[in-house]
Amino acid sequence: MQAALRHPNRVTVDEVADTYGISRHHLVKIVHNLGRHGYLETHRGVGGGFTLGRRPDEIRLGEIVRFGEGIDTVIDCYDAENRACKLFPACRLKGVLDEAAAAFFSVLDDYTLADLVKRPAKMRKALGM
Repeated sequence: MQAALRHPNRVTVDEVADTYGISRHHLVKIVHNLGRHGYLETHRGVGGGFTLGRRPDEIRLGEIVRFGEGIDTVIDCYDAENRACKLFPACRLKGVLDEAAAAFFSVLDDYTLADLVKRPAKMRKALGM
């Protein structure tokens, strides 16, 4: 959202980390991965930072959450040795949770980054930009 609010200007990892009080180290990994997949354009060196890699109206929230989570299901019914849960043949929990996850992502897929920043002046003020 901060990159969308600052577009076309660059945002730095430090600015975002300070704004939201999150780990710079963690944020560097996220920005790198989003850059590798075209959501952000990253710029190194003096004056570096990042900008959006696509227009805000082309970035669906469901895509970003799926990308960040790496999966769109809530539970896996297998353990580390790939053995199925004892209840797997009779249990309905996974199906119910998968249905809930599908509904969750369906709602997120209806919105874009542009939808989140429709009141840019208020958001910039709230972020101290």
